[in-house]
Amino acid sequence: MWFVLTLPFLLQAIVIMLDEGVYHVKRGLPKWERIGHPIDTLSVLLCMLFVVFMPYSGTSFKIYIGLSILSCLMVTKDEFVHKHHCKASENWLHALLFILHPITLFAAGLIWVSTTGGNPPVWSHFFLDNKEALTMFLKVQASMMCLFMLYQIIFWGIIWKDKPVLKM
Repeated sequence: MWFVLTLPFLLQAIVIMLDEGVYHVKRGLPKWERIGHPIDTLSVLLCMLFVVFMPYSGTSFKIYIGLSILSCLMVTKDEFVHKHHCKASENWLHALLFILHPITLFAAGLIWVSTTGGNPPVWSHFFLDNKEALTMFLKVQASMMCLFMLYQIIFWGIIWKDKPVLKM
């Protein structure tokens, strides 16, 4: 059942690709989004890199919780402006992402605790039956997030930086 912990990541990736592929490409991104979206991705990437490279301890767990809270707050920073630039359906996708964001960070933290010597909750052993696969999953996930952030910087910051922005 280890793959259950990967489902939030899969759902998040699908929703992000819909947001990116359907809405962002169609309307273009103003400068504040071209800068803000890679910063959002970086906030999540820092959490993922933390669980990939840091050994679990009581102190590192507290740092991870802090990074996760910061990331959850960071991704909501643009919503005051999005309501003026996005269709309701795009804002709905953003709402889904806001729901999935802490769930994926919780799943990553649970995998990290269980695979690096922490003491995960008793109920979680049902989902942690393949620690090697979950450890590799975190590494792949961090790599994919890094590539996505590079895509955001290169595509929106260089290639399409002058694309006209449509008001939806």
